[in-house]
Amino acid sequence: MASYLQIADDEKGHDLDLFCVPRHYESDLDKVIIPHGLIMDRTERLARDIIQDMGGHHIVALCVLKGGYKFFADLLDYIKVLNHNSDKSVPLTVDFIRVKSYCNDKSTNSVRVIGGDELSTLSGKNVLIVEDIVETGRTMQTLLSLLSECNPKMVKVVSLLVKRTPRSSGYRPDYIGFEVPDAFLVGYALDYNEYFRDLSHICILNDQAKEKYKV
Repeated sequence: MASYLQIADDEKGHDLDLFCVPRHYESDLDKVIIPHGLIMDRTERLARDIIQDMGGHHIVALCVLKGGYKFFADLLDYIKVLNHNSDKSVPLTVDFIRVKSYCNDKSTNSVRVIGGDELSTLSGKNVLIVEDIVETGRTMQTLLSLLSECNPKMVKVVSLLVKRTPRSSGYRPDYIGFEVPDAFLVGYALDYNEYFRDLSHICILNDQAKEKYKV
C-alpha cells in the first residue's frame, strides 16, 4: 500500500497572512492547507520512491493536463537530479493527455479524455501517469481502461493528492503525496474554472469564491 502524508479532516490550516498569496485571491481563500515548501519536500521523496521501484526501465511519464503540469514538472526535476547523483537512473520521455471531469466545483459523471487517440504509441512501454488529484477515482479508472487497450508493458500512477470522500470508487494510486479532506482545493496548478493555477500553495476555496468564479 502506498505511503502518504495525511491531512486530517480537522486540520486548521495556516493563516493567509503568514504566506505570500496574490492579492487578487486573498478574499477567495479560507486557509493555506499545504504550503509550497511541504509540497516540494514530499515531491522529492516521491521521486526517490519512483526511482527505487522503476530504476533501470525506460519510462514514459504521462502528464494529465491541465492540473498536473506543475507537479509533473517538479517531480521530473527531482528525478533528473537523482539520475545525476544515484546508482539507479531512469531514462525518461514525456507525453501529455488532457482529462476533464469537473463543472464548477462538482465532479461530473462524464469523463472526457482529450488526446486519447495517441495512447496507441504507449504500446509495450512502461508508463508513469502523473496526476494532480484523485477524488472519486472514476477519471483515473477511465484513463487506465483506455490505456490497457493499448497494451503497455507496465503502468504506475502517482498523484499528488487523494481526497477522502464518500464518493470514492475505492481506487488508490501506486504513489500518493497527501491524503486530504473532502474540501475544494486550489493552488499549485489546481484550478476552479481555470483560476488559481498561479497560486503556489494549496488552499481551501471559500464559498463566496465559488459563486464569484462560477461559469
